[in-house]
Amino acid sequence: MYESFYGLKKKPFSMLPDPEFLYLGRQHQMALTSLEYGLMNHVGFCVISGDIGAGKTTLLRKLLDNIEAGYTVGMITNTHQSFGELLDWVMAAFGIHQPGLSKVEMHQRVVDFLLEQYARGKTTLLIVDEAQNMPAATLEELRMLSNINSEKDQLLQVILSGQPDLKETLSRPELAQFAQRIGVDYHLGKLKPAETCHYIQHRLVTAGATDDIFTPDACRLIHEYSGGVPRLINLLCDTALVYGFADQKKVVDVDLVEEMVKERMENSVVPLVNVDSSKKAQVTSDHDFPWINPDGGTQGLKPAAEKKRLK
Repeated sequence: MYESFYGLKKKPFSMLPDPEFLYLGRQHQMALTSLEYGLMNHVGFCVISGDIGAGKTTLLRKLLDNIEAGYTVGMITNTHQSFGELLDWVMAAFGIHQPGLSKVEMHQRVVDFLLEQYARGKTTLLIVDEAQNMPAATLEELRMLSNINSEKDQLLQVILSGQPDLKETLSRPELAQFAQRIGVDYHLGKLKPAETCHYIQHRLVTAGATDDIFTPDACRLIHEYSGGVPRLINLLCDTALVYGFADQKKVVDVDLVEEMVKERMENSVVPLVNVDSSKKAQVTSDHDFPWINPDGGTQGLKPAAEKKRLK
């Protein structure tokens, strides 16, 4: 709707987990590096946790874009017991599910699959998203499944991604053996104010922006309302651009963000942070703001091809 009005090639704040738009601030870069390290060193279990909307799924998709071809990857996204048992999930994730098998037959089918992949020179990687829904008994079953190894190599590597409840479950005494098998454990926290500004500008540039659209104060206010949660930042920024387009405003400022929140979000179910209006009028330097196109047009976040044209 608003893309051409703002000179964008695509929507910058889609709610879909697109790895192209992943902002690699310190936290997400550390998480990605930790996962890559874990895979490279054949760690049995890696755990990535974070609140809802922290960017865990996007990070995993970025990891899949980066890993080498020597992996056979399966992903489990439905971890409620109503969707079946662990072996059902695993077989479906790797496309080897067969109806009517007994549990023993399913286990043997998985073992044969892992050995087959290993014989082909591939490591099997299982990614479990929303893993906080898995009960302790299922996690223990997963640990036992990961014991299928050759003499030297790990045949099955597992990445668990979930909300903070996952870490609480893994801390339970009956999962002590599981916890000892975790080689990578990283928690994604919320973005800080400066990181939120970089996040917004990064996504705009990735979408094709060559000029600034959000003012520094608008970015900071969006951080306050979102609490630094990437998914909420996306929602607020996308809605603000719709409002700006409706009013034919090329720049999204504090007033537009305030209007948007008051009219669209104030009585909605979106879990925004209640911002104290008496604290909004703070004087903040824009010196370190990540401008897309600062004065002169030769520095900042402007895409490389555009910078060369301006020189």
